[in-house]
Amino acid sequence: MVVKTFTDTGQDSEEEKERYLQLAFHLASDFLLKHPDKDVRLLVACGLADIFRIYRPDARYTSPEKLKDIFMFITQQLTGLEDTKSVQFNQYFYLLENIAWAKSYNICFELEDSNEIFTQLYKTLFQVINNSHKQKVQIHMVEVMRSIICDGDTVSQELLDTVLVNLVPGRKKLHKQPYELAKALLKRTAQAIEPCITNFFTRVLMLGEPSVSHLSEHVLDLILELYSIDSRLIFPVLPQLELKLKSCDSDQRLQVVKLLTKMFGAKESELATQNKSLWQFFLGRFNDIHVPVRLECVEFASLCLINHPDLAKDLTDHLRGRSHDPEEAIRHNVIVSIVTAAKKDLALVNDHLLSFVRERTLDKKWRVRKEAMMGLAQIYRKYALQGEAGREAVERISWIKNKLLHIYYQKSMEDRVLVEQIFAQYMVPHSLETTEKMKCLYYLYAALDVNAVRALNEMWKCQSVLRRHVKDLLDLLDKPKSETCSKAVFFKVMVITRNLPALGRTKDFVKKLAQLLEEDVKIRKQLETVVSPCCSRQQAEGCVRDISKALEHPAQYSSPFAEMVTFLLGRIAPVHIDAESISALIKQVNGSIHGTANDEDEGVSTEQAVRGGLQLLKVLSFTHSVSFHSAETFESLLDCMKMGDEKVAEAALQIFRNTGGGIEESFPHLKQALLPLLQQKAMTGLPRQAKLAVHCIHTIFSNRDAQFAQIFEPLHQALDAGSPEQLITPLITLGHLAMLDPGQFSSSLRSLVANFVIKELLMNDRIPGKKAAKLRPAHDELSPLTLAKIQGIKLMVRWLLGMKNDQSEWANSILKVLMAVMKGGGDLTGVGRLRKLDMSRLRLAAGCGVLKLAQEPCYQEIVTREQYRLCALLINDECVQVRQAFTQKLHSALRRLRLPLQYMAIFALCAKDPVREHQAHARQCFLRNVHVRRQYLRQHAPLSVTFPNLSLPNHVCPSCV
Repeated sequence: MVVKTFTDTGQDSEEEKERYLQLAFHLASDFLLKHPDKDVRLLVACGLADIFRIYRPDARYTSPEKLKDIFMFITQQLTGLEDTKSVQFNQYFYLLENIAWAKSYNICFELEDSNEIFTQLYKTLFQVINNSHKQKVQIHMVEVMRSIICDGDTVSQELLDTVLVNLVPGRKKLHKQPYELAKALLKRTAQAIEPCITNFFTRVLMLGEPSVSHLSEHVLDLILELYSIDSRLIFPVLPQLELKLKSCDSDQRLQVVKLLTKMFGAKESELATQNKSLWQFFLGRFNDIHVPVRLECVEFASLCLINHPDLAKDLTDHLRGRSHDPEEAIRHNVIVSIVTAAKKDLALVNDHLLSFVRERTLDKKWRVRKEAMMGLAQIYRKYALQGEAGREAVERISWIKNKLLHIYYQKSMEDRVLVEQIFAQYMVPHSLETTEKMKCLYYLYAALDVNAVRALNEMWKCQSVLRRHVKDLLDLLDKPKSETCSKAVFFKVMVITRNLPALGRTKDFVKKLAQLLEEDVKIRKQLETVVSPCCSRQQAEGCVRDISKALEHPAQYSSPFAEMVTFLLGRIAPVHIDAESISALIKQVNGSIHGTANDEDEGVSTEQAVRGGLQLLKVLSFTHSVSFHSAETFESLLDCMKMGDEKVAEAALQIFRNTGGGIEESFPHLKQALLPLLQQKAMTGLPRQAKLAVHCIHTIFSNRDAQFAQIFEPLHQALDAGSPEQLITPLITLGHLAMLDPGQFSSSLRSLVANFVIKELLMNDRIPGKKAAKLRPAHDELSPLTLAKIQGIKLMVRWLLGMKNDQSEWANSILKVLMAVMKGGGDLTGVGRLRKLDMSRLRLAAGCGVLKLAQEPCYQEIVTREQYRLCALLINDECVQVRQAFTQKLHSALRRLRLPLQYMAIFALCAKDPVREHQAHARQCFLRNVHVRRQYLRQHAPLSVTFPNLSLPNHVCPSCV
């Protein structure tokens, strides 16, 4: 009755207020305040709350002790709010609503124990709030606490702690509702509570008084939380953070930097623009002497780039220095930060930031290089292959494909294997459907620069060579055991080891693999399928999957061993190229040739696409020749040979040369159509086509002698009546016939060499039907007569190479002719009258001819010292093109171990070369040859006696180099 009466009584009822005054005093008696029944206590609390509402602003209770008892009593009753399912919850809510509306607790401001009362109230409210409460409950709680903060003179540290403790990260996760209540309260009281918060942080941060609060150890976490709630709460504290950034204590700087990274990096943070001074102080920590501080700054970069791209310019200047940081972890994290932002949106990173990643692909540490390479690969796949940002983004990152492939030139096997993995997963993903995959490879190859193309070609070559080594190992394991076989297996294991990343015990692992293959027939059969030339992509993927699964058994094989086998399978498995892929690729090339492909939409011109596609097919015909063996593929190549485009026809001839073995047996219907075309090209085609046609006939047809005989006589007759232009193709074809079939044509060509090439072509220039004086080539072009003389020199050399041991006298005679050419003519009057440009090319042809002959053991002893000296001096020729071409020819022959060791001495003459780049190139060639020969000796130690000129000293003098 009392509660209902007070509930219905308004504040303006003066008569009732006077009538119930004594009742109000009685309601506050100790008997009722300490009543054992909780329902009675709840009703008393509700009545007292109404009394404070009715009699406000006067408390009517004049005793401070009584007021304290009353408010502590009301606070205690508020604990009933915790159980929302209680029958009395509505009365508890009425109590909360009443004191919130009436601001009842403001009466306590005058009490000495007010802080104790307020603190207990705050603790109670934070304790009872839970997720079952409706929004109104939190609103009234906030209002109760807000009035105490906003209407009072100050907020004690103890009361402030009851609010801030709910923001501590550990407590925040466990007690979400108290955190939300504290957050709402701070937002409502930001202006009033800010001086108290500032005072707290000042005492802890600047005055060093951690005892001021038990929350002192969480001060930085509190700053972050307060900033996220309302930035006004900590603005006065920011200058203190600037000073902390300059602290001598590295741990203290680190803690402040961690705080600021979260504040600056927050998505809607405007701190960097609002407080530029603090931002500049923070950027200075990118150069901090303490490694963890720099590391923290670098890790912050990705968050900042993603959330605040307008700050990219400021970050770029500082990330440039950190990308060259002496600490590996920092350089690594610079890459991670930039790549993370780029994968989010390419527009977030500028070209300078991408260039930092590009530079780190050549970092001295493998971990950094790997991260940079993988990062660029992921960016390339997302924006170039998947096209997620349009044509402009594709053009921005067009350099990535070239850069990644350039890394294949590095000596580290880890780099090369990673490039192969990147190519298979990111540049031309092997998971694509065959037609789409070949389209991707086709346009990628066409868009690559020269060095990247060479790297890609080398990659396929290395994989093909390793595949052959593994096949040889399997063949050796099938043979009966013997000492010779065991030694051969050991050599093959060593070769395979050098083609795998150094995993610590790679050699032991490859030995273990050889033993496993010998014991496990199933795995051996699967690996044989993988290295088989006829293996399809689906077969390879299935075998690789089965082998990997078999090695997963932890009791048998260690993880490093399984990793090594995975690397090996990744290098040898034909995941890109098989017969189906070649067929799809040829269709793609034909589409560009016939103008039905949309080459321009793929970013390359039609001419560029055709040129790249033909080159790609030629390379693959070397490394995956069996994949071309299908009727459809050969018929398409036959159509290409019939086309008027000479480049297309030449490419088709080259592919037939590389892949034609077995056509006569497997595809007899192609023989009749192919042979006339080859004979025509051999007799009347362009020089390069004639050479390829002869080799195609030699490769494809079993009755090659009869086929060669059909073209020999017409070519021989063409020399008698041909002009200089018409002589070139017959001379080329005859030279290759002499080399490929010396038994049939060596005697027939003897008189041709003596009477026509030497006497007519080189000595007297007597060419029937034409006079040399009438030939007027351009200043920078060779005359047709000079080209004919060059081919005549090559014919003589090829004739000798075909005969080999049969004609040592003729070899001496032809070497004398070559020496005369290198001297400038002598008795060869037809040579002495040539222009300077023409003469230089003849000297080069003669010198290269000597190198060719010196590569044959039967002719090495015939070359005299004078002839060797004249040949060597070509590396100092007055014509720079001659010097460059001769150096490359010499290096190529030495690298293949075809020339004796003394020919390496010729590189020493390059010290006199006026072009420094040529000197450097010669030095690299020399060192490369030293490395190749030493590698060969290590691999074939028992065979070194067969090559007496192969050994090298253990040390090469740097001054000699």
